[in-house]
Parts: sequence; structure tokens; C-alpha cells
Amino acid sequence: MRDSLILRFLYRTVPGRALLKILVQPKVSRAAGFILSARVSKRLVPYYIRKHKIDMNGIDIPAGGFSSFNDFFTRKRIMESFDLTPGHLISPCDGFLTPVEIGREAVFSIKNTCYSLGELLKDDNMAKRFEGGLALIFRLTPANYHRYCYAAEGYVIRSRKIPGKLHCVRPVALGTVPVFVQNSREYQAVVTDRFRTMVQMEVGALLVGRIRNHRLSADAQYVQAGAEKGYFEFGGSTIVLLLQKDTVFLREALYQRMDENGEMPVRMGECVAQAKDQ
Repeated sequence: MRDSLILRFLYRTVPGRALLKILVQPKVSRAAGFILSARVSKRLVPYYIRKHKIDMNGIDIPAGGFSSFNDFFTRKRIMESFDLTPGHLISPCDGFLTPVEIGREAVFSIKNTCYSLGELLKDDNMAKRFEGGLALIFRLTPANYHRYCYAAEGYVIRSRKIPGKLHCVRPVALGTVPVFVQNSREYQAVVTDRFRTMVQMEVGALLVGRIRNHRLSADAQYVQAGAEKGYFEFGGSTIVLLLQKDTVFLREALYQRMDENGEMPVRMGECVAQAKDQ
């Protein structure tokens, strides 16, 4: 996947690493979030739309316009379309999909950080359940819609939040030693009829990016495919689906869209994989 120049500077240079250490301080992060939610920040919206060539057709725009930049960033579409055919796994978001086979020594590169599956989940026992399976990594760009839905229906049996961490390596003069960053993550394990146990994870950012998942009530742990799961505020932008061995095969038509980076553009609600028992 392509790294942005900003991320390369922040994560892979000594000056950038020093700046990153300041930026991730809680006070700085809260201040940035406050600014992006303040009314004055709505002045950024026209520039952001032009810069990223965002199509605003079909967007539910409030009568008085967006109240802030974050209000715009978490915008809603008026209508959605979902493939709810039994045995179809749908894309949880708009973005670019990369499928990765989960080998025993598999390493996943997500938001400029490499994880083993055990590190990603913070649970080695759960990670073993997915060996030989498939990881679907969805990268959202600044131009994408940042609300997301459940990829399949089923019962949520586990929910977990993992805070982000910055492990600062002692600076090496004029070197380009990368910092070790672990992004904030939230995931749910969902028991489904056709895909056995599936994990759906959202990956945020250390800076202002926040994951805003809707809470499930204690007596309503059953979720529907296509139901809104939550949204990212500015800065958060990756979703990962983990599927067990021999449960799905990727939709063939997606490979025709694959770009030079091995990514496939997808839209929330479209079928990306099918159950192998069909």
C-alpha cells in the first residue's frame, strides 16, 4: 500500500519522530479534535471537497449546511444499497480492498505499522482460530465516505477496545530509524450462520482520528448485515475482516479492478466474497 509523504516523515525520520511525540500527547489530540468540531472549522469544507474531488451527490446536507469539519467528515448518504443475498459477505465500507491469506507467520501492514495477527488482536489464542483463513483489509482514503456497516449478520460474542501506543526509539543522529506505532483498534467477534466466527475490526489513529461505534444494548447482541456499525472521525481509516479457513472465496469480478498496488476499489454494501458452502 502507498505511504503518504506525511506518514513517512512522521514515522521514519528523526525530526518527524520528535514532532510525532508531541502531536500524540493527549492535550494536543483533544485540542485538534475540538478545533475540527468547532463551527469555525466548517470553512475548511469547500477546500477539502475540491482537493479530494468528493462527489456530494446523494449526501444528506443539513438545511443550514454542515456545522463543523467533523460534521462534514461524518456525513450521511440519503440512500444505501446492500446485497443481502444469503451467503454473500458485503463490503463494510467504501475504500480499497486488499485480501491477505493468514499464514502462521503472516504479517499485516496497516496504517504504516506491521502486526502479527496475535499483535493485531492482542490475543494469541483467538489468532490461532484464523490461521489458514483470509484477512480482508479495507483502506479508506480522505475522499471516501467514512461511515461503515456490519459485513454479515450474526451474534456478537465479544467486543474489545485496544488503545493506541507510541513506542519511541532513542533517536539516532541523522538516522531514519522508524518509530514503533500501534494504532487504536476496536473489534467484535461475530458468530454467523454461513461464515462461522468472523472478526470485524476498525483501526483508528494516534492523532485526532477516532472510532465512533454505536453501542449495542445488553439484550440485543444480534446484528444485521448492512446495519450501521459506526463511523470514523477525521484521521481514522482502516477496517479489517478476519475469516476462518475454508469459509469464503473472494468474488472473481473484484480481481478485474485490481490496481498496481494490489488494491481493489469497493463500495459499502456490495458483495465481496461468498460462502464456500453455497
